[in-house]
Amino acid sequence: MTYQLVATAASGIEAITGKELKDMGYEVQVENGKAFFKGTTTDIIKTNLWLRTADRVKIVFGTFTAKTFDQLFEQTKALPWEDLLPMDAAFPVSGKSVKSTLYSVPDCQSIVKKAIVDRLSNFYSRRARLPETGAEYPIEVSILKDEVSLTVDTSGSSLFKRGYRTEKGGAPIKENMAASLIKLTSWFPDKPFYDPTCGSGTIPIEAALIGLNIAPGLQRSFVSEDWSIFPEGEWKNLRDEAKMQANFDVELDIMGTDIDQNMIEIAKRNAAKAGVEDFITFKQLALKDFSTDKEFGVIVSNPPYGERLDDQDYVENLYKQMGQVFRPLETWSKYIITSDLNFEEFYGQRATKKRKLYNGRLRTDYFQYWGKRRPRNKD
Repeated sequence: MTYQLVATAASGIEAITGKELKDMGYEVQVENGKAFFKGTTTDIIKTNLWLRTADRVKIVFGTFTAKTFDQLFEQTKALPWEDLLPMDAAFPVSGKSVKSTLYSVPDCQSIVKKAIVDRLSNFYSRRARLPETGAEYPIEVSILKDEVSLTVDTSGSSLFKRGYRTEKGGAPIKENMAASLIKLTSWFPDKPFYDPTCGSGTIPIEAALIGLNIAPGLQRSFVSEDWSIFPEGEWKNLRDEAKMQANFDVELDIMGTDIDQNMIEIAKRNAAKAGVEDFITFKQLALKDFSTDKEFGVIVSNPPYGERLDDQDYVENLYKQMGQVFRPLETWSKYIITSDLNFEEFYGQRATKKRKLYNGRLRTDYFQYWGKRRPRNKD
């Protein structure tokens, strides 16, 4: 069976998620925060295991227009829920409503729930309540300008939860955001990669996972693993297949440094949990002390943003140091994400390009300074 699927992503990231899906061979339609594609149970598993930048993979079970609770109830009930939900399915319903006639989210949730219960009770000939003791099928009713979308979440906890981050730093970046920052750069695994403010190591670890072709979802479980729509052993087979695709013969030059020795210890432990500790050099180093004679590398940094007033001086000084240390590295490309829109002023140079991204709910800019290109061989 083919399902209408959607990979959800943070605002500003959906195009990168769309490109990931295209690279995996899917036809994709990208909208605000969403990348739509079609697929079978095999594709549900593959995308959950392999998507680096998405939040979740969901089945779009039904879409329709509803301006009254009756319309919402009847059109929800008309959908073939028994194709997906067994008799003992647990199906919590969450919801959201934006600019719609039906604005009471709790009412919408309870009506959708009741409609599905009615449908399943009829189908399974149940007079008593449905048991809901089996596998979980998280359902969401989302209404935007009276257009209803009913989705079933196949991921469970967000895909950024890879399972390797045992400890976090002060302002950690989510794993899928870190992967997105890397995918927006000119980095290839044959180039040096450096994160001067690595904190708990998320950006270098994601770079190593990309460089070694390790599926980011290998270490975690997904809510849909217990669903009856998947053929016996399909999850295990595709996991085993993904493990075989990792390439540990690649030589990577990835370094992460931080001024805080405690963070470096945490980063090392996280890298060990991710299975990439042998491919990253972590060391305690103040940003101002960094120097290199390597060429054509890529720097990605998620520095402190100075959101608190007492941090402002420290952060502005750090941005100035970045300019002093990075500007002379003419062949390196530098990428810095921050919510401080005056970053260029302190850095001392206009960015080649800026890209607006949301880090959680925080509006940030990704300042990109492109380095000189490696000369082409004449032969």
